[in-house]
Amino acid sequence: MSIAIGDTVPDIPLLVTGGKTLRFSDYRGRPIVLYFYPKASTPGCTQEGKDFAAAIHKFRRQSCVILGASRDSLKRQENFKAKYAFPFDLISDEDEVLCKTFDVIKLKNLYGKKVLGIERSTFLIDAEGVLRKEWRKVKVKGHVDAVLETVKSLNKGEVNSPS
Repeated sequence: MSIAIGDTVPDIPLLVTGGKTLRFSDYRGRPIVLYFYPKASTPGCTQEGKDFAAAIHKFRRQSCVILGASRDSLKRQENFKAKYAFPFDLISDEDEVLCKTFDVIKLKNLYGKKVLGIERSTFLIDAEGVLRKEWRKVKVKGHVDAVLETVKSLNKGEVNSPS
């Protein structure tokens, strides 16, 4: 099952750092930025996490929750979060349920070999749990600023589902 803009996000269990299991409904009333990254502690993923961390107060002023997700184990996610002091939870999606829901697993070329991996992607879910915006094939530089501007627009009622 894959989700599209305007769909309500399924309330699937999320294994997050701290060993908690949460659901999207636990965040109702606040927008969520859910970003997927290929692998913890790699250069691009580390930079993206640092960029979100650097802007966390701006997102919090918008009542927005940041969640990072990858197929890494919970232990690896815990280490990644601790090493860089990320002020938001990371999701361990080893069973790929979340990845498949958001259709982020793509065939990639890694050193000449075709492998299935996470395509760097970000999703904005509104306070009612509806997917409002997606960014695919994300380039890290400048991405967090673009997401923040969209969150601000959403909070002003300027981002709507397609008619």
